[in-house]
Amino acid sequence: QVQLVESGGGSVQAGGSLRLSCAASGYTYNCMAWFRQAPGKEREGVASIYSDSITTYADSVKGRFTISKDYAKNTLYLQMNSLKPEDTAMYYCAADSSPAYGTCRYWYWGQKFNYWGQGAQVTVSS
Repeated sequence: QVQLVESGGGSVQAGGSLRLSCAASGYTYNCMAWFRQAPGKEREGVASIYSDSITTYADSVKGRFTISKDYAKNTLYLQMNSLKPEDTAMYYCAADSSPAYGTCRYWYWGQKFNYWGQGAQVTVSS
């Protein structure tokens, strides 16, 4: 059974850092991503990673967030630095097996992943 379990959310002051983790079980995925949804807003992509090195970031987080994956632990990470109040949201990880990088990008921009975690709340206060 596929399971994605997020952890590492919490509350932090602006300028602080948090690291989200997403532990995957049941399979090893080569296309994984982080999304977020703030109250009253649509869910948006934050970052994606294909294989172990090809990454994509939303413009709003470039230079502040880093997505990475530990294949040995089958765990996805999102290191979030210089956090801003507008980063406050529920963060979700998503995963799937993609035949190619282009397909992974399509799934990311279209939010078309088959497997999703339950979410981790991140709250940034000013």
